[in-house]
Parts: sequence; structure tokens; C-alpha cells
Amino acid sequence: MSEPDPSSVEEHAPAGPGGVASPVPEAKKRGSALRRLGEVVVIVAAAFILALLIQQFIVKPYVIPSPSMEPTLVEGDRVLVNRLSYHFRAPERGDIIVFEPPGNEGSEPFIKRVVAVGGDTVSVHNGVLWINGEAQDEPYLREYPILDDFPEVTIAPGHVWAMGDNRNNSGDSRVFGPVSEDAIIGVAFAIYWPPDDFGGL
Repeated sequence: MSEPDPSSVEEHAPAGPGGVASPVPEAKKRGSALRRLGEVVVIVAAAFILALLIQQFIVKPYVIPSPSMEPTLVEGDRVLVNRLSYHFRAPERGDIIVFEPPGNEGSEPFIKRVVAVGGDTVSVHNGVLWINGEAQDEPYLREYPILDDFPEVTIAPGHVWAMGDNRNNSGDSRVFGPVSEDAIIGVAFAIYWPPDDFGGL
């Protein structure tokens, strides 16, 4: 007698009495389905927790709420903010930061550009920003001149001076003063929405 072709052998449940294949018990089927559902629930929960941890400690998305950073960022843009950077380095001039505004605890975070750091002097006169006595060339500004002079102040250590790129339509450190480094949530590093503006900052 020839051996059966293994490739054509169908799987059957174990034969019961009389050589007839026994059906898989309903309880076993239900148990298998519940096990698969449990695995899906665990995977979804783990993904959710991981997303929360990433937002809390590594990268968090933010929506630009106002035109104060035009033309660099326009209202409605969505940016990614690195929450780890300042654990390894101090804020630098030119960084675009998200921070809790001084004196407005509980309000929505602000996003502005760091123009001066601890130890710097900063002022506005003749329509230009001055840092440490030198006029600044700021090609990213929406317009010149900067309206309204601002007297020279010295930034205390552990603080930064933050201003919007839309200087003539920005409530910034000229209004609320220096920003404590402890109030900084992170540094914005990329636009991810809308797709046409996708790219680094």
C-alpha cells in the first residue's frame, strides 16, 4: 500500500470512539478567543502607556496658538518639542522654546525664541534688538523696525529672555520679564503639520 502524500493530509481533531473525528469543544474555542482578545487589550494598553511616557518625558506635540511667532510658525502649525535637551545642555540664543509663562500658572504654555541668556544684557532701541551692546541681525523676523523702545536689562543666571518673531504682535519677555529655565518645557525642533511645512526648525 502506498503512503499518503503528507502535503495532502488534512488536519482533523483526534478521532473519537468508532474512529469518527471529535469536534473541538465550544469551551476551548471560547477560551482561545478570550486569550486573543486579552492579548490585543494588553498590546493596546502598552502602546497607550508608552505614548504617554514619550509625551511626558521625551517628545511632546504642541499646536501654535497665536501669530506671535510668524513667519517662522503660523497659528495652527503643529510642532514637536524635545523635553530632554535641557537635561544635557543649557538654553541657547536662537532656541525656540515652549514654557510656562511667568505669573500665569495653569495657563496654556507659550512658545517664543530665546534671544538672551543668563548674564546677557538686552534692550530695544532704534527699531533693533541689542544684546550685550551689539545690534542683532534677525532675518527671521516678520518685519522691521521693532516698534517701541525697551530699556536695557541684565538677565539673571538661570533665566532666559524670550521674544516672538512677530515682534510687533507678541506678548513676551518685554511684558512678563525673564523666563526661569525651570519653567521651560522643552525646545521645539520640527514642524510635523501641515505636511507642506514639514521640516526642522
